Amino acid sequence: MTRLSVNINKIATLRNSRGGDNPNVVRVALDCENFGAQGITVHPRPDERHIRYQDVYDLKEVVTTEFNIEGNPSERKFVDLVLATRPAQVTLVPDALGAITSNAGWDTINNKELLTELIGEFKKVNIRVSVFVDADERMVEGARACGADRVELYTEPYAHHYFEDREAAVASFVQAAEMAKKVGLGLNAGHDLSLDNLRYLKKCIPWLDEVSIGHALISDALYYGLENTIQMYLRELEEQ
Repeated sequence: MTRLSVNINKIATLRNSRGGDNPNVVRVALDCENFGAQGITVHPRPDERHIRYQDVYDLKEVVTTEFNIEGNPSERKFVDLVLATRPAQVTLVPDALGAITSNAGWDTINNKELLTELIGEFKKVNIRVSVFVDADERMVEGARACGADRVELYTEPYAHHYFEDREAAVASFVQAAEMAKKVGLGLNAGHDLSLDNLRYLKKCIPWLDEVSIGHALISDALYYGLENTIQMYLRELEEQ
């Protein structure tokens, strides 16, 4: 079964745009769980423009499904946050300071020393570590060499080319996924996955462990409602 982890960053963005605490990110996280989501993902950034560091502490107290914290470990503040809250999973993402959203995976070969040290630090306290990578077999192998438990495939290129030629769009992702399976890594995927393209990705890579979806899911919820939307995404992940 592929688990659905809902990224609630957009809820925090909406809250922060007006000030106050509406919508409440903790309440929304609990609702997502009650509506069937099997995980909650947050991606705090140094400027706290959406998820705040205090949100992470608050969520850790109440999330009963899988809690996944994404972020760039170049900031020691992020590393300390993860070690203090001890989520089920940390996903290491090399997003640039000030980037609107993540736009590339790790070069796991040239960053082997850094990643190996960080992964070791997290695994000492039993936090599963996933490394965000492009659909490149070498980068998948590199993540394994660093000691990662999983990789998360950066799926924006797949989503971008899906309607042009979905078979061509998914090909490199299948190859990277097969490499992950070969070297014994768990497999996650995320970025720009939606109701349009999720089912086909799952069909081509049925051994996906988890997908993390935020922007599209929260946008769909404006039209379909949050509970219904989560159920729609879960149906797309059903065994085919």
